Amino acid sequence: MSDPNIPAAGIAAADASRDEKSSRRDVLRAGAGFIGAAVAAPMFSADAHAQGNDAELARVLGQRRILIKGGVVLSLDRAVGDFAQADVLIEDGRIREVRPGIAAADATVVDAANRIVIPGFIDTHHHFYQGILRNILSNGLLNPDYQRDIAGTLTAAYQPADVYAGELVTALGMIDHGTTTAVDTSQVQHTPEHTDAGIRALQEFGLRVVYAYSRGTGPAAQFPQDVMRLARTTFSSKDQLLTLALGASPDDGIFRAAREAGVPAVSHGVNKNTEPALFGLARAGLLRPGDEYIHCTHLSDAAWKLIRDTGGHVSLAVPIEMAMGHGLPPIQDALDHGIRPSLSSDVDVTMAQDPFTVMRAAFTLQRLGVLQRARAGAQNLPALLTCRDVLEFATVEGARCTGLERKVGTLTPGKDADIVLLKADRLNVWPLNNAPGAVVNLMNPSNVETVFIAGKARKWRGDLVGVDVPRVLRLIAEARDGVVRRSGFTVDLLG
Repeated sequence: MSDPNIPAAGIAAADASRDEKSSRRDVLRAGAGFIGAAVAAPMFSADAHAQGNDAELARVLGQRRILIKGGVVLSLDRAVGDFAQADVLIEDGRIREVRPGIAAADATVVDAANRIVIPGFIDTHHHFYQGILRNILSNGLLNPDYQRDIAGTLTAAYQPADVYAGELVTALGMIDHGTTTAVDTSQVQHTPEHTDAGIRALQEFGLRVVYAYSRGTGPAAQFPQDVMRLARTTFSSKDQLLTLALGASPDDGIFRAAREAGVPAVSHGVNKNTEPALFGLARAGLLRPGDEYIHCTHLSDAAWKLIRDTGGHVSLAVPIEMAMGHGLPPIQDALDHGIRPSLSSDVDVTMAQDPFTVMRAAFTLQRLGVLQRARAGAQNLPALLTCRDVLEFATVEGARCTGLERKVGTLTPGKDADIVLLKADRLNVWPLNNAPGAVVNLMNPSNVETVFIAGKARKWRGDLVGVDVPRVLRLIAEARDGVVRRSGFTVDLLG
């Protein structure tokens, strides 16, 4: 197998071909489902002993009641409150209590001293399949670079096993960074087999995902009609970590397909050029509460009011929008029209998917805009965002945008236990003087210590649970090598 540290351009074609064929045999051996025990078993294990015989982890994995004790708790639920020191009791995957001094003699105790306990981060727009192409377009622009190289050349070369690999590494990376829920704007639906491979990966890795079934290329693509098959089969139950949406350009036929399937529409690339189509959809009665609108750059007042008045939600990918030329991220426009945005990372072909990068970009950009207006003598200025505001964008508003606010987004009794423990006693944070400020303005992914999703430990004391990382790295490198070689793209490791 190829070395994940060697770029595709430096791998001998014969070796790469041999490795890819071997890997594809392993991946496809599972049959019609594409990915099964042949791949998943070597990479994942529920056995706590895979984590270095950690007896505490074994108890956590085997216990229905878990008590997170003695942390700084930011519930982000105003009715519950926040606490300088409190406990969170998990029972059967849900939050049972949040308060100081919980007594639960039969629960496994997780010591949260010097930890900040928060709801899991929610990323409302990310192209999961592109995980095998991370930073391959570090200096690229949306046009022409991304559209030509990523959306066109490289994506067209994906096989189902490559989709699985991309979804795999993205899901694991999100959990590693403290993200517990995300919207996958997939855009690689070349065949139903490509779709099923990506979904299988998400089912196996334990991330909570809204799967926005999207377009593909080639004669076998069945977008958007295949959304009906998915709604009847894989997504027929609401009681699971995966839910369904339809990735939709502002097109009448696509929105009608979303309405027929009974799923939200996730509109990608909304901007001043596409807003006339939004008004057409509104006239046709096709916009629904819960629909998601991504980017929303340079919209008119009328378009913002339309999104607000139809119950839409907004996702802003602030770092990418600034770096790749989408336009000025419209944080202030959203706020001015009574919309609190959610946050997203978009594409890690160019920039990190971690929530800390995204939060800081949103915080600094909004404040820059307001303070520059103040320096120019403007009056009646909008309020400056606070760190708590931005943390709520990355959690509470993310839950609302995904339609999951009854399940996640706050540490509220009765909700699913999607919980992150952040290390505050590290040199990049200590001493702790302001918890929301530490999370938004000081921390990075290295501070993410423990991650629970639906009460199950997915990351524990700094390590992903039950993941054979070397095996994952090899599989990811093979998929990258194959896509790059088949597409004819040249990787520039040192450029």
